[in-house]
Amino acid sequence: MGLLEILGLSSKSENISEYVAKEAVIIDVRTTGEFAAGHIKGAKNIPLDTIATKVSEIKKLNKPVIVCCRSGMRSGQAATILKQNGIDVINGGGWESLQNKL
Repeated sequence: MGLLEILGLSSKSENISEYVAKEAVIIDVRTTGEFAAGHIKGAKNIPLDTIATKVSEIKKLNKPVIVCCRSGMRSGQAATILKQNGIDVINGGGWESLQNKL
């Protein structure tokens, strides 16, 4: 274990790799129009304004979650909502950046 991991400061890409290894589901929280214009293959589109109403559906997936959006702001909000509801989640940031880390 490296010093950054001990301090809880491991890089986001390492965390993403761990979640991918655990077969995490990728949820893109952008609008349906933004999602239609481009997204990570296999990602589910659940817009941020509906995420709170989809918690039980997400829990039924029984997998960890990586959330993404355009820049990382909306996915950060979504991650907070999901964590508050007991879901194992990480903010993957912007979808294009996340795609490059997968």
